[in-house]
Amino acid sequence: MASHAGRSRYSNVAIAFHWAIAVLLIANLAGGLLFDIIEDADKSLYFTVVQLHKSTGITILALALLRLAWRLMNPAPPLPDHMTPAEIVLSKVSHWGFYILMIALPLSGWAMTSTAKIKFPMLWYGLFEVPSLPAPTGWNYYEVHEILGWIGVAMIVLHVAAALKHQYFDRDNIFARMSMGKRR
Repeated sequence: MASHAGRSRYSNVAIAFHWAIAVLLIANLAGGLLFDIIEDADKSLYFTVVQLHKSTGITILALALLRLAWRLMNPAPPLPDHMTPAEIVLSKVSHWGFYILMIALPLSGWAMTSTAKIKFPMLWYGLFEVPSLPAPTGWNYYEVHEILGWIGVAMIVLHVAAALKHQYFDRDNIFARMSMGKRR
């Protein structure tokens, strides 16, 4: 493992994981929030959106596990020296909180599907069937999944607000650490 002390940016692999998961997670949260509206409007569209939601959730889970493995083998670049102890703690808690969310949210949805009374096969983008999880029955996975979804919305809003604060108020180039494109 190479020294990371001199780096100020994340690796291209970490950046690709970040943005791919961010887009998928935001899209999946938005889709989940629209379920009731879609179900009332068009039942066949609702079924399609739910299947897409499940496939995307499994994709997020797989990417999150790969991202976590990458992160454990490739530590993040050091935080800027000017950050306060509170900012450092918030940064670390939020980043590890996102890993927990990116794993727990899809797992809770998968468990919900696996223990549902009415069984529908979970097809990953229509290509193959995802096996059921051996999840214990009797748990309210729906409630857990919904609560985690709302926590995800809140975490994304706070994460974006923190990035904007660093970019426009602190002007400390934190945003550039995870930006795509040429290295600055």
